[in-house]
Amino acid sequence: MEEQTLKEKTAKGLLWGGIHNGIMQLLNLVFGIFLARLLTPSDYGMIGMLLVFSSVAGILQESGFTTALINRKEFRHEDYNAVFWFSTLTGATLYIILFLCAPLIARFYHQPELTSLARYMFLSFVISSMGIAHNALLIKQMKIRQNAIIGITSLFISGIVGITMAYNGMAYWGIATQTLTYVFFIVVGRWHFSGWRPTFSFNFKPLREMIGFSMKILASNLITQINNNILTVILGRFYDSHQVGFYNQANKWKDMGSYTVQGMTNSVSQPVIRQVEEESERLIRIFRKMLRFAAFISMPCMFGLALTAPEIITIAITDKWLESARLMQILCIGAAFMPIQTLMYNMIISKERSDICLWNTIVFGITQIVVELFCYPYGITTMVWAFTAMNIAWLTVWWYYVWKLTGLSGWLVLKDILPFVVIAGGSILAAGYAASFTPNIYWSLLVKIAVAVVLYASVMYLSGANIFRESVAQITGMIRKKHE
Repeated sequence: MEEQTLKEKTAKGLLWGGIHNGIMQLLNLVFGIFLARLLTPSDYGMIGMLLVFSSVAGILQESGFTTALINRKEFRHEDYNAVFWFSTLTGATLYIILFLCAPLIARFYHQPELTSLARYMFLSFVISSMGIAHNALLIKQMKIRQNAIIGITSLFISGIVGITMAYNGMAYWGIATQTLTYVFFIVVGRWHFSGWRPTFSFNFKPLREMIGFSMKILASNLITQINNNILTVILGRFYDSHQVGFYNQANKWKDMGSYTVQGMTNSVSQPVIRQVEEESERLIRIFRKMLRFAAFISMPCMFGLALTAPEIITIAITDKWLESARLMQILCIGAAFMPIQTLMYNMIISKERSDICLWNTIVFGITQIVVELFCYPYGITTMVWAFTAMNIAWLTVWWYYVWKLTGLSGWLVLKDILPFVVIAGGSILAAGYAASFTPNIYWSLLVKIAVAVVLYASVMYLSGANIFRESVAQITGMIRKKHE
């Protein structure tokens, strides 16, 4: 009965995670089309130059305590209260520091306008700090549906605000205000649905109990954010805002697809793994099923997005962004493997080996910086290819530590992932070949999608893939149950 209950929770979490991220990225697509038509690559480049600072500040104010709270066996008010006040005070302190450093940031990028924009945009992580503890509680209780409502509502409201400001000529200020609005409503939603409220009891003793674990998570997340944004920093330093804008746009469209897929597994993987981490055989069985599901969804979606990038970019935001399409294709190939890395990361965390995640991320980050600095004279495309290749290759390092902790062999991992890579890749190549005979861009897009979907689904059905049958059965079962 426990197995069935966990299975039902996981299935519902994956379903709601898919609905949440699917609708979120659809809204991102719609709003992104309007904004990209109203704004220029330089406008996106200005925002892109500041993203690394916002991302790093967000990691610092969270300090790994979200993961630490999720990993605790029981809910204790004093734990969440201590994290709330710590993150709020940290967020305020970081804002003051970055407010004072804004002129230095502008000087680094040779963009004087960044001073006022940075001071305005950085308000977002002050607001977000007040929802960190509430978010941990929602994730721990697997309230995926509530998180979906929060995210969709916040994105819709903020998107309208951003488009309205851009339409009235406020350029990159519209994107910055959209971010602030989104974060504000996210925090309001978390407070509403979690039902938990902080109290004015400043007892930070619980933090000392979590600090050893959380600080390693903090350092790992911090370096991961730097690794993810290092290309933007290097491009912003050595190239102009126009080129940074092309990369930022490509990365944004890639994220629309990858977040949809990764959000499905990430929303449930850590809580589920944590529940069964003491049962070795059951843990490996559930983990392998998550690997298969992630590959089953991620490979066709991200390879397909890479295939259709030129048509999507041209139709949606005009051919002035066509250079972004070429970069987006490369980024999508790498993003297809990111859900696999996230699952392996969560497996290591469930074994309370945050030190492994930390040092692995540090070594990867140093290696990546060296490679990117070596590649930058050869152009942006070379740098993006190097970034993608390194992320895929580093999966072998993540697997090595999973194997050391659980005994999961590399052969079983390949057996779970490789068939979906091959089938999805073959379907995409066939679809691209079929569309090459179609000169019209709209028909080309339709042919690519139709051929890829039909081929992939047909091979899955004819080969009797269990994950395909189970996914279809789960969805139809939920629909039938809802109508009974």
